[in-house]
Amino acid sequence: MTGPITAGVDGTDESLAALAWAAREAVRRDLALRVVHAWRFQPNAAAEVADRDAQERWVRDAAEQAVAAVLERHPGLTVTTDVLEGGPVGTLVAAGVQAQSLVLGSRGHGPLVGFLLGSVGQQVIAEAACPVVLVRAGDRPSSEVAGHEIVVGQHGEPEDSAPALRFAFETAAARGASVRAVRAWTLPPVFAYSPGSLKLLDDAGGLEQYEQKALAEAVKPWRERFPDVHVVEHVEMGSAGQVLLSVAGRAQLTVVGRRAHRTAVGARIGSVAHGVLHHADCPVAVVPHA
Repeated sequence: MTGPITAGVDGTDESLAALAWAAREAVRRDLALRVVHAWRFQPNAAAEVADRDAQERWVRDAAEQAVAAVLERHPGLTVTTDVLEGGPVGTLVAAGVQAQSLVLGSRGHGPLVGFLLGSVGQQVIAEAACPVVLVRAGDRPSSEVAGHEIVVGQHGEPEDSAPALRFAFETAAARGASVRAVRAWTLPPVFAYSPGSLKLLDDAGGLEQYEQKALAEAVKPWRERFPDVHVVEHVEMGSAGQVLLSVAGRAQLTVVGRRAHRTAVGARIGSVAHGVLHHADCPVAVVPHA
């Protein structure tokens, strides 16, 4: 069974933008949409909603209004709404177990600042079992046009980036978009500190040819699976985060892999995903490694 696209809402402009994005994607992929609103009783809330039942009704009414607006734009869409009492991180992570993807809102203040991730967003991204898409307030369908690519980062062996590549190609196929697969590389220390080794490397044609081969091998099965998707293979020397951001200016979605690290204060995402999330000017999908 194919899971729904799940949107986390909380009444903010950011979450409503995420809901709109999720609805458009559900229509494109012919999937159901699930709307999840996590809440906890706040006894110190304003007097008009200080009662538990009144607070729950207020939350349900807000969620239903948001869904009504979505159904007005997409009348044939199948939507379920769940108002669940509990902490937002645990509730959203649990909702992601059965989801095709989990879509959340994130504050943004332009291309230089990018996303402002709160602790909830960071923890959900680090712990979710499914891809998590971050959408900033103000995102518009006009960004999802021909000529705007799906940018995806590739690194390591083919299997290391297979989940991210799959998500990028599936999204591109549903939208009629192209994919720009990006592989960044840097000189190994032995070449950086040894002029003699660097000359031998130049004589052999440089390392970039090997990086190009590695990227082509990783992309090959997805080219074969999605023959109608146009693909640009992009190899560039530099840090992965900087290279991805340099080509994301005309992207309608940037896709990065996620390898979460466990620390004493909880799970944390890697530096590449973290950098792209904070500075990309388009929605970002963070896809967990297999």
